[in-house]
Amino acid sequence: MKHQKLLTFSLALLPVLFTACSDDDDEDLIGHWVRMSDFDGLARAESAYFTIGNKGYLACGYDGSSSDARMSDLWEYDMTTGSWTQKASFPGTARNSATAFAIDDKGYMGTGYDGINYLNDFWEYDPSANTWTQKADFPGTSRSDAVSFGVSGKGYIGAGYSGNWEKDFYCFNPSSNTWTQITSIGGSKRRGASSFVIDDIAYVCCGENNGEYIDDFWKYDPTADTWTQLRDISDTSDESYDDDYSIVRRYASIFVIDGCAYLTCGDTNGSVRSDTWKYYPSTDVWEEVHGFKGTARYCAAAFSNGSRGFVTTGRSSNTRFDDIWELLPYEYDPDDE
Repeated sequence: MKHQKLLTFSLALLPVLFTACSDDDDEDLIGHWVRMSDFDGLARAESAYFTIGNKGYLACGYDGSSSDARMSDLWEYDMTTGSWTQKASFPGTARNSATAFAIDDKGYMGTGYDGINYLNDFWEYDPSANTWTQKADFPGTSRSDAVSFGVSGKGYIGAGYSGNWEKDFYCFNPSSNTWTQITSIGGSKRRGASSFVIDDIAYVCCGENNGEYIDDFWKYDPTADTWTQLRDISDTSDESYDDDYSIVRRYASIFVIDGCAYLTCGDTNGSVRSDTWKYYPSTDVWEEVHGFKGTARYCAAAFSNGSRGFVTTGRSSNTRFDDIWELLPYEYDPDDE
């Protein structure tokens, strides 16, 4: 494995605004961010989220108002109508920094932090019945800030933070309600990583470990149970494709449109991000697109039905957000003309 250049940060630093390019530079980048109807619930960050069809779901989170200001409500966003509907509240312990994914027509959520304890319980949400059912506990160490994905009819949770950084991974089979430990992700342990799925292959990037920001990038093939390292997401090669890369961060938001992934927001070195990057799996190359037009933030939620992508909630320093934005990837921002 080639040498990686890692950034360091101080946990004591409050995030400040980070801009990867000037406003003039942004004018040359394709992509048009459009503000949609605001989230109906309380502003928050560190929620769990998943997408089923044209509906995005956002659960729990932390509004930062007090030490016990963790939530258990569930909201549904209809991408067709642009409207929010409150659904059955999560019946488990109120929490932040849980992780969630969808398998077929159901959502799954587990792990997290309740302000005192790291958690390992695991739940299924059925949108047709609007009900939650507790399933077999996540078998790994109780943790928060894990990364997860649903692919090929099964769910996967791994990495995160339990008081120690983690890199182990586990597979959930919904038909048998059982967990199986799988091959751990390569490279560093990490918290605050991000994931996406394209053509039944899962990808994991970003995150932080012991104050260092992770620049390795991995894909997982569930059929072979193998992780493959891809090109780093920083300028570590002697080639020109990564000369302008500025992708490393934690708590980024990722969604998929038309077979490409879009990564935005997050924070690095105490600086909140708004720059946005498009990933082409066929060439394993990232390209910068127009920066996120809302306030720069991290720990935001993201929804995608494969043809549309949205970012909502999140935080910057002590401010939590309740706006929602859609990226129109093939348009230029008219404000830049």
